[in-house]
Amino acid sequence: MEEITPKQIVQELDKYIVGQYEAKKCVAVALRNRLRRKFLPEDIRDEMAPKNIIMIGPTGVGKTEIARRLAKLVKAPFVKVEATKFTEVGYVGRDVESMVRDLVETSIRMVKMEKLKEVEDKALKEAENKLVELLVPFPQRSQSSKNPFEILFSMGKPEDHTEEESEKYKKVKEQRAIIREKLRRKELEDEIIEIEIEDTNVPVLEIFSDAGMEQMGVNFHELFGNVFPKRKKKRKVTVKEARNILAQQEAEKLIDMEEVKSLGIKKAEETGIIFIDEIDKICSSGGHYGPDVSREGVQRDILPIVEGSTIMTKYGPVKSDHILFIAAGAFHTSKPSDLIPELQGRFPIRVELHSLNEEHFKKILTEPKNSLIRLYSSLLETEGHTVEFKESAVDEIARIAYQINTQTEDIGARRLHTIFERLFEDLFFEAPDLEPQKFIIDREFVRNKLKGIIEDKDLTRYIL
Repeated sequence: MEEITPKQIVQELDKYIVGQYEAKKCVAVALRNRLRRKFLPEDIRDEMAPKNIIMIGPTGVGKTEIARRLAKLVKAPFVKVEATKFTEVGYVGRDVESMVRDLVETSIRMVKMEKLKEVEDKALKEAENKLVELLVPFPQRSQSSKNPFEILFSMGKPEDHTEEESEKYKKVKEQRAIIREKLRRKELEDEIIEIEIEDTNVPVLEIFSDAGMEQMGVNFHELFGNVFPKRKKKRKVTVKEARNILAQQEAEKLIDMEEVKSLGIKKAEETGIIFIDEIDKICSSGGHYGPDVSREGVQRDILPIVEGSTIMTKYGPVKSDHILFIAAGAFHTSKPSDLIPELQGRFPIRVELHSLNEEHFKKILTEPKNSLIRLYSSLLETEGHTVEFKESAVDEIARIAYQINTQTEDIGARRLHTIFERLFEDLFFEAPDLEPQKFIIDREFVRNKLKGIIEDKDLTRYIL
């Protein structure tokens, strides 16, 4: 069986997310089982429903990041939705079915990008031909000597060129060969050229609301865009920009959009992942009045989608039977058992993510590829400076982050972002006016920058 194994998935997630082994293991197994399903006999393949996951843990411990990195790892269509944005039918808010429509849009966009990449070389060659034609056009042949009937009856017949015209065409071909070489050597990148592009704006459509019509599964831009003739407008751009624009236009012509839509729907149905965040916010507190009516209504609207139903989209019907749903919530004031029983049953895998301690913060600062130390140092390096982080500074930042999380609200790794903004605020402000130099960040530097805030408990609540 090809593709990635659960252990490899966990190893990849370890590069970006510190700790939370149980959560990583659960999502890795769920993902591998989707692959295993493809190798099952046809008679039981459709019976194998995805094992949806519910993650329970405080904010900032990696719930969203695990789901996002997972989708990126296996190149699966992924959408993140906030459960609080949805409301029961009849209340103000988004229709819950829009999460599937968003997934299909993402999936089709991914397939389209793959198809465009496949025809990239051919599109670039066509774009080069167009550029050559624009830079060295063939001379227009005079038709003044011919009457309209002559022109009409000569259409489709090979034209007889005079000796003078043949000489002109020969010179043009020679010039084109020279220009083509110059284009390939990138010698004309900054030259200005005028090109024609399609004007995609259809003014009549301004009266329609995309959000409202989207729920009907109707794409008015496509509907009316095909009725009205496509207008073209001229733009003056550099040769470099023109090459990209023309290559994009040629690539669009080379791909079959009907095939893209069909593959996009299939990809969404078979490998799509929908991450429902803040699911604890739609738990009802036991009452059946006021906001609880809407919260329970949202759960009941989500239920058929998670169970498996057919959603109408502007690209056609989409089945949600094999879409993987990952729900997450802090569950501070509620618990998973507060969800309606039917919805609980659709999330068989439950995993708890733990709060971060000092050691976790140290690893977050140093181990991931996208660590904050690397990101913030790179920002200063763009100004010509260099930054050296001492180990003592890492220890102190981790200690302060953990201390503030325990004394105030626990916002997990997001606390590090607020600390780093405070640490680098003055450096970012002064850096453009200073000569290139090396900044050393140690324990004393961290303490001096954060001293007043840590001591003032009231101030901590607002700034960090």
